[in-house]
Amino acid sequence: STWALARMNMFLHEMDSARIEWCDTITNPRLVEDDQLMKFNVVVANPPFSLDKWGAETAGTDQYKRFWRGTPPKSKGDFAFITHMIETSLAAEGRVGVIVPHGVLFRGGSEGLIRQKLVDENLLDLVVGLPAGLFFGTGIPAAILVFRKDKKKRNVMFIDASREFVDAKNRSYLGEDHIAKIVKSYKKRKNVDKYAHVADFTEIEENDFNLNIPRYVDTFEEEEEIDVRAVQKEIDGLEKELAAVQKEMAGYLKELGL
Repeated sequence: STWALARMNMFLHEMDSARIEWCDTITNPRLVEDDQLMKFNVVVANPPFSLDKWGAETAGTDQYKRFWRGTPPKSKGDFAFITHMIETSLAAEGRVGVIVPHGVLFRGGSEGLIRQKLVDENLLDLVVGLPAGLFFGTGIPAAILVFRKDKKKRNVMFIDASREFVDAKNRSYLGEDHIAKIVKSYKKRKNVDKYAHVADFTEIEENDFNLNIPRYVDTFEEEEEIDVRAVQKEIDGLEKELAAVQKEMAGYLKELGL
């Protein structure tokens, strides 16, 4: 299980004192002290994509009041995990990194309202579009969201890294150079043609808080202009060659009496 792997990982890194709990993060969190959720400098996770029956029926009476921004739909728990992570990060310096399906970026309803509030609060800092096929069990592309509670400027950086990957036999993966490029772009926080864009609050608001990456990073490639005359000339030449071959074949068949 993930719990056992986590314990083994901590042991191998000589972090025997690490506290690891096995629980339902949403309905029964166990990283709790004095009846309050523990707070952390950094919270990272790759939660299950669009989990059905995540516990929406108890969100309204959540004793930790995590879902004050709204309750995610009962058939898609993505924002439940995102909300939990943000609520368990430190108020002044907390950072959150989470992997999500692309639907989180643009789905409407209660998810759209929660997404808008997170942008309004100036928490969302980075959106990275990842290549498809990175994860076992699903071929759909995913995205990384980074939230920071110490942000000053009201903008969000978008990076489209979906086309830069190593195509292995069973799945794709990010090479070291791909990861380094993402990190470098994030640190510089500058626009990069067809790769990265820093969108201010007004731009996101004008897009109705839809965070779909193509709205901010233009990756459109103009098709090469076709020389119609050159193509027609090539077709004419091929037709002449075909006619010559057919004539030659007819001669052979005649000699054979066919």
